[in-house]
Amino acid sequence: MGHQNVNATLRGALILSVAAFIAKLLSAVYRVPFQNLVGNTGFYVYQQVYPLYGIGMTFALSGLPVFISKLIADAPDLPTQQQVARQVYHWTWGLALSIFTVLMVGAPWLARGMGDPQLTPLIRMVAWMFLLMPDLSVNRGYHQGRFQMLPTARSQVIEQTVRVVVILVVAVVATRQDWSVYRMGTWALSSGTLAAIAAWAVLPRWRTAAQPAVAPVPHVGRRLLVEGGTLCLLTAMMVLLQLVDSFTVKNGLVAGGLSDLAAKNLKGVYDRAQPLVQLGLVVAVAFATSLLPALTAAQQRRRPREFKRLTTTMMRIALVIATAATAGLICLMPWINRLLFGSTQGSGMLAVYMLSIILATLIQTYNSVLQSRDQYRLTVLALVTGLLVKAAVNHWAVARFGGLGASWVTVASLGVIFAVIWWGSDATLRAGIWTPTFGGKLLACVVVLIGGLGVLTNLIARLWPAVLTGRLAAGALLCLAIPVGAGLFLGVALGWRLLTVREWLTLPHADKLLRFWQKLRQHGGN
Repeated sequence: MGHQNVNATLRGALILSVAAFIAKLLSAVYRVPFQNLVGNTGFYVYQQVYPLYGIGMTFALSGLPVFISKLIADAPDLPTQQQVARQVYHWTWGLALSIFTVLMVGAPWLARGMGDPQLTPLIRMVAWMFLLMPDLSVNRGYHQGRFQMLPTARSQVIEQTVRVVVILVVAVVATRQDWSVYRMGTWALSSGTLAAIAAWAVLPRWRTAAQPAVAPVPHVGRRLLVEGGTLCLLTAMMVLLQLVDSFTVKNGLVAGGLSDLAAKNLKGVYDRAQPLVQLGLVVAVAFATSLLPALTAAQQRRRPREFKRLTTTMMRIALVIATAATAGLICLMPWINRLLFGSTQGSGMLAVYMLSIILATLIQTYNSVLQSRDQYRLTVLALVTGLLVKAAVNHWAVARFGGLGASWVTVASLGVIFAVIWWGSDATLRAGIWTPTFGGKLLACVVVLIGGLGVLTNLIARLWPAVLTGRLAAGALLCLAIPVGAGLFLGVALGWRLLTVREWLTLPHADKLLRFWQKLRQHGGN
């Protein structure tokens, strides 16, 4: 790949990363006001079916476009690129119609499998967005393959913005008009189709002026199913785990002795974890994968030492940010739960679920490293293994331990996925990423963070008992505790040299932070 194309790839990756960050942030944040409007049971209804939409979104938003862009970029000329787009378009239409038919016809059986036949119309509503998947995925992939990233980035942000607006408007109307939670959920899930139409409207079409006919490109269908399917599975990892929850958590709670209504309510509480985990993942993965374009360029330019150094930096930054975020969320969970959702119900199971941020961040970051080397099979094996563990154990764990059991099984499943990826990958790629010294320093930083936040929250609770019951008071506590905790962790990490100077400088504005820290040390020395 020439120098100009490498630079175009790096610029394009940056544009798509920013757009993906905005889209994921919107997708995480809207759930909080939505839950506040529709309550636990309304949130349960929406979240039971959401994973089906989430899978479709990964097909059209990231998984298939990335794969299609690689096919387009590998094509030698414009006629061949258009021939590839035509072939992929036909294959994706076949896939979309198959999924649409399965969801439409099989909705009653899927709803009964989830333990709630009234979910049937919601599942059928989700099915419609799959009919827009071929146009969205092929148009996005085509332009990305030609290093035109703005159309995809613009459509991603518009799609998520329209979806969030529709969902919140539906929630407000449903609350005022006293709709049933199932009617509300059906209309809320129509947002996926409406958002896809909006994204389609702003995407330029891949068909241009007539080009000379070329012979069909071989093996496109097989590669679409194998490589494209692999990318989609990996992108949808957390959604697939949520899909297992849809079929097992509510049913497991009923098997454990709860009434149907109580099980729906508790499943809605359990689903509060999703926006919190997603926010943690967005922040940690965004920082870590900001190095991905440079990593890809190092691989393409065959610079193994630079590739290894960047891999080590990505993994360490991902682990540090994810660990700090997880520790902070666990320590402050009762107050976060009260501020965002109005009660502390389920804080224990939500705190356990937060451990998945660390593992999911490491999996996604390490998978990015493997993808830059075109290695997919190991991650698929790991993902399938983890999903089998989740599916095999989840119902029993929920029936025995309630929502806490589901949280622990999710963490364990992610642990299995990461273990398979880590131990199955090239030993030279693993070596030196995490040394005992680094691990010890990180653990010490976490202990200081947890201890500091524990002392601070206990002191505030004694001096101001309202933080134990009041929503606004809990918000005030968090406004104080979050910056104190972040400052404490950063100060200890800098003081104990958790990361090297080069690793710190890969983070945005880290140069200012290091200069400020140096001034503090000089002032302290004087």
